[in-house]
Amino acid sequence: MDLVLRAAFVFFLILAVTRAVGRRELSSMEPFDLILLVVMGDLVQQGVTQSDYSLTGATIVIATLAVLTVVTAYASFRIRALRPLLEGSPIVLVADGEILDRNLRRQRVTREELRAEARQQGIGSVADVRFAILETSGKISFLREG
Repeated sequence: MDLVLRAAFVFFLILAVTRAVGRRELSSMEPFDLILLVVMGDLVQQGVTQSDYSLTGATIVIATLAVLTVVTAYASFRIRALRPLLEGSPIVLVADGEILDRNLRRQRVTREELRAEARQQGIGSVADVRFAILETSGKISFLREG
């Protein structure tokens, strides 16, 4: 039972940390970020299993994390009020060609990053954009004028 409680605690801790870090950072990981995630994974494993290296212990932890993943996905699907908490919601970064600086700051996206994303999608100027939306995946969707 101790392993289940530890795994559940770590699951919700990881959920909270990923929501706090922000979707933009998670969608554009640098090599350092990837290494940091691997190290965090090892630290989490040590914290959850402690000195239990048994196959049974590993199975219990994996099953607990899998069940919690399914339960949170189902809760997000069935209970609309939980969706923003569990998945986040899209954020408008540009409306009718005007950059919404407040939303950029809240999501820690610079004007230069926004312009670079626009260029990568074949958009020469942000003024030509009707809406730019930071999706829950961390990608930016652009809807052109017209």
